[in-house]
Amino acid sequence: MSLPPFHLAFPVDDLAAARRFYGGLLGCPEGRSADHWVDFDLHGHQIVAHLAPDAVRARATNPVDGDEVPVPHFGVVLPMDAWKRLADRLEAAGTAFVIAPTVRFAGEPGEQATMFLLDPAGNALEFKAMADPGKLFAAA
Repeated sequence: MSLPPFHLAFPVDDLAAARRFYGGLLGCPEGRSADHWVDFDLHGHQIVAHLAPDAVRARATNPVDGDEVPVPHFGVVLPMDAWKRLADRLEAAGTAFVIAPTVRFAGEPGEQATMFLLDPAGNALEFKAMADPGKLFAAA
C-alpha cells in the first residue's frame, strides 16, 4: 500500500538547533528553507520547523500502558529493522528519552516497539514499529 506523504508544520525557537536535531541526529534531509522556516524529509513526509518562539509551550501527558505519553506528539511508524537502527543511533548519541526504547502492549494485537524524545524546542516525537504491521489499526 502506498500512502501519500503528510505535511506537518510546528514551532521551534531556534532554527540552528532544529537543523542539528532533525538533520543531524535524526538524519532527515533538508529541503527548502527561508529565514524563518526549514523543510525536512522525515521518512518521505514533509515536516516544517517554523521559527515561532512564542508558540513553543509546555506539553501535557496521558497515561498509556504504564507510561506518561507526551501530548501533543508526532512521528512515524517504521519497519522494525529501521526502528532498531534509529534506536541504536539515538542511544549511541546519548539522547535523553522521554520514554526510552521499549515494547508496549506485548502479546496484544497492538504490540509495538516505541520511543519518545523531545526536539530542542520541546516538541515531542514518537517513533514506533509494529510487531505485526498489518495490525496498526487493530482494535484490542
